[in-house]
Amino acid sequence: MEFPYMEAVLGFMILMYIFETYLDMRQHSALRLPTLPKPLLGVVSQEKFEKSRAYSLDKSRFHFVHEAFTIAMDSSILYFGALPWCWKKSADLLISMGLNPENEILHTLAFLAGVMLWSQIIDLPFSLYSTFVIEARHGFNKQTIWLFFRDMFKSMCLSLVLGPPIVSAIIVIVQKGGPYLAIYLWAFVFVLSLVMMTLYPVLIAPLFNKFTPLPDGDLRQKIEMLAASLKFPLKKLFVVDGSTRSSHSNAYMYGFFNNKRIVLYDTLIQQCKNGEEVVAVIAHELGHWKLNHTMYSFIAVQVLTFLQFGGYTLVRNSKDLFLSFGFETQPVLIGLIIFQHTVIPLQHLVSFVLNLVSRAFEFQADAFAKKLGYGAPLRAGLVKLQEENLSAMNTDPWYSAYHYSHPPLVERLAALDAPDKKED
Repeated sequence: MEFPYMEAVLGFMILMYIFETYLDMRQHSALRLPTLPKPLLGVVSQEKFEKSRAYSLDKSRFHFVHEAFTIAMDSSILYFGALPWCWKKSADLLISMGLNPENEILHTLAFLAGVMLWSQIIDLPFSLYSTFVIEARHGFNKQTIWLFFRDMFKSMCLSLVLGPPIVSAIIVIVQKGGPYLAIYLWAFVFVLSLVMMTLYPVLIAPLFNKFTPLPDGDLRQKIEMLAASLKFPLKKLFVVDGSTRSSHSNAYMYGFFNNKRIVLYDTLIQQCKNGEEVVAVIAHELGHWKLNHTMYSFIAVQVLTFLQFGGYTLVRNSKDLFLSFGFETQPVLIGLIIFQHTVIPLQHLVSFVLNLVSRAFEFQADAFAKKLGYGAPLRAGLVKLQEENLSAMNTDPWYSAYHYSHPPLVERLAALDAPDKKED
């Protein structure tokens, strides 16, 4: 008797939706609490807390609606065989255009074009509401409707330029990979990730934002002195115009080997008037580099990617698996999609473990900045960013343990305030 793969996947999706909705309800109850957590009393202003509470509750309500729609849509797509129907229709489209549907690359690209168009149409109302209602209501959205659609158009164009050669290469590798298929697929994705990590900040990100060198002054001097003291090979220091789209703030670094760059959002500089707070945030980020967190994370992703491809090679020729999802043939891309659905339980477990590791890394990076003497400004900077971004002040422990890659503010402040352990 054939194993009901599709029904099993569908059942697990629904169970996970129920479980995650329960966590969302716990978090919603925490967000409704009318008072600040005790450690934040006198630290965060009541005005900011009320604004944060209203913003978080708005996002929470929207999340309930969005997730309910998503599970209903995804379940319907699987149960009613929308994917095999779309696959057949994409073949009909190729025939009407005088093209050969037996060419798997052409067939796959036509299928993906239809899926991408459908996804954009379905997601558009939610994106518009989130950006121009919720974000605008709470003072975060800064982009115009024209800029919104221009960004969406650019993203679609990038997909049309980058997608076909990548998909074509994967299909060819699977068709000709033989017994070393998993190694070839991993090697291709590894090289691709390095290329994208190199090209994205140089060619792709500037299509959406303007990057300018941080002007000479006290802030630039302090950051360069900090980088030099840690032997961080800082080559360029940029400010990005994040304020053209949102007043949320951030900072990040990128680059390989001795060609490192740091990017500050202009909103971060505006919100942290005290330059020491910005430098403390950078000290935290440099802590990730000094402690090799970025390298560990990259290696972990590569190992998981290889294991996934290894699992895919074990099931890619399973006719029963394809038939369970309504496919009479075994296209490469469809096999990858089906495999991703069948390992959803493992993906959730891995994601949870990675979040645990990420939170540990955040505590270590905070401790690193504190050891450099930036404990007080980092503490002030974290509070300032929490206030300015209207991040949730009250969090449910179960929800944060499952979802958060960064510890809640209360836990980070407690760790910063804890006395240093003295070595004998």
